[in-house]
Amino acid sequence: MPDMATQTEPSRERRAPLSRERVLETAVAIADESGIDSLTMRHLAEALGVEAMSLYYHVANKEAVLDGIADVIVDEINQAVSRVDQPTAEDDWKVAMRTRILTAREVLLEHRWAPEVMESRTNVSPGVIRYFDGLLGIFRGGGFSYDLAHHALHALGSRALGFTQELFEPEDDAGDEESMEMLEQMAGQFPHLVGMLAEVVHDDPDSTLGWCDDQVEFEFGLDLILDGLDRLRTGT
Repeated sequence: MPDMATQTEPSRERRAPLSRERVLETAVAIADESGIDSLTMRHLAEALGVEAMSLYYHVANKEAVLDGIADVIVDEINQAVSRVDQPTAEDDWKVAMRTRILTAREVLLEHRWAPEVMESRTNVSPGVIRYFDGLLGIFRGGGFSYDLAHHALHALGSRALGFTQELFEPEDDAGDEESMEMLEQMAGQFPHLVGMLAEVVHDDPDSTLGWCDDQVEFEFGLDLILDGLDRLRTGT
């Protein structure tokens, strides 16, 4: 009579063992496909084909999942910037810094939920420390003092990681006609703001991480900061 353990072994082999890495990879896939709001412990367990209680051997709770997937994205960023060709800081610190930041942004454009999660984390992970140490290395190689480099990181803020926080975020379901009617109603009270919005507001989901945060606007702000820092560095 065949041994029962032998009979069940192939079915065990067909299912990859549950691990923290597998849990986080699946969580990232869910967020990429359906958005971060769809990521629940129940949804995650269903996607993995396990009972929800099985997850708690690998991640303590939903916050631990969010911490973990934020680390996954930062690791992707670090891997991406390590592969990209860029000049040394001594040759051209601005190009080196710009390349590093825009490479990080490319990763975030593949995971549009990531900025929201990264902003909500309270612990600084080793991956984030590694990334910012690389930024400081570029500043130092470009001739910045630690004091000026410190000011520079504050000036860059979240832009250093490739995203910015928007001041205005209208409802996603507000149509163009409704938006224009709202602008017309406000024109008498806020003529300058309404005039600007009527001329420049846009929503380009193929190139943004937020409303009116398209690639052109992001690079405009980044270059403005880097040019200003360069003048401080040289005293001109």
